[in-house]
Amino acid sequence: QLQLVESGGGLVQPGGSLRLSCAASGFTLDYYATAWFRQAPGKEREGVSCISSSGGSTNYADSVKGRFTISRDNAKNTVYLQMNSLKPEDTAVYYCAVAARDYDVCSPVSSLYDYWGQGTQVTVSS
Repeated sequence: QLQLVESGGGLVQPGGSLRLSCAASGFTLDYYATAWFRQAPGKEREGVSCISSSGGSTNYADSVKGRFTISRDNAKNTVYLQMNSLKPEDTAVYYCAVAARDYDVCSPVSSLYDYWGQGTQVTVSS
C-alpha cells in the first residue's frame, strides 16, 4: 500500500530550525518528483518546494528562498525539508506529495502531484 508519512514538525521559537522528513512506503521515490506544501488556518495551500528524482532540479517559493532546503536520500526512500530562520508566518500544516512521474524542472504546483501524506504541524511562536 502506497503511503507517505511526514514527521519532524513541532513547536519552535522564531529564528529556530526544524527538519521535516517524508518517508515513503509501498513504492520507491527514486523515479518521481516530490514536493512540500503547507496550509495555514484560513489560507489556501501553498507550494513550498520541490525536487526532481535525481535532485538535480529544485524550486522554492519566494517566501522561503534562502531559508529552506529540500533534499532527498533515495537509499532511505525519504525526502527532507530543512527549515532555518523560521518565522511565525511559517506556521502551518506541512504536507509532502509525490508526482506519478518525474519533471526535468519541477514546480511546487499542487495539481502536478498525485499522492499526499497526512501532514505534520509546524508552529513558530515565542
